[in-house]
Amino acid sequence: MCNRASRMASRRPATEAAALLAAAALAFSPGALAGAQQYEVLSASVRASLANAVNDRSSVDMKDLDTRAWVRAMTRRVAARFPDEDSARQFLALVRYESMRAGLDPHLVLAVIDVESKFRKYAVSKAGARGLMQVMPFWVKEIGEPSHNLFQERMNLRYGCTILRHYLDRENGNLSKALGRYNGSLGQPQYPTRVLRAWKDRWALDAKA
Repeated sequence: MCNRASRMASRRPATEAAALLAAAALAFSPGALAGAQQYEVLSASVRASLANAVNDRSSVDMKDLDTRAWVRAMTRRVAARFPDEDSARQFLALVRYESMRAGLDPHLVLAVIDVESKFRKYAVSKAGARGLMQVMPFWVKEIGEPSHNLFQERMNLRYGCTILRHYLDRENGNLSKALGRYNGSLGQPQYPTRVLRAWKDRWALDAKA
């Protein structure tokens, strides 16, 4: 009995190490292509505009007919990534609201989430980017409030969409360059190409996926 207990105790560290490795593998999945937005000095007017965007208290209208129709059309594509259909629907409603609020196509935003985090709300990149849209924490200090949690779905979507809109405006509507800035890989085609392909092949309304 003593020997058996000894063997079980000796296995515990190995089991715990395996669990830690599994958690790390999930956090840094090779399927995602998360990068890191680069810190930049913002003008006072830009900072104020971005701060107003992320601190807006408006809420999603779950009864809006257009939102409900879009959510129904997209639920099947994301359902497997959520514990239940209701969670998937609430997530999609948030995506549509935050995307359109920032003047972005919600299908594009789904493609960014897919490539950046594979829909893992607690994903963390090696550079420290967090959540669904892999937002760098410095943005909270620049334009947000200390209480803002980038692992919270709506907060992460709010920041991610606001930041992508900012980069799109900065690049005069050039989506490839805006995506490069978002990923911290401006001038390299891999990330924009991957997002645009995901948008077309998996997340566009008429995609077969």
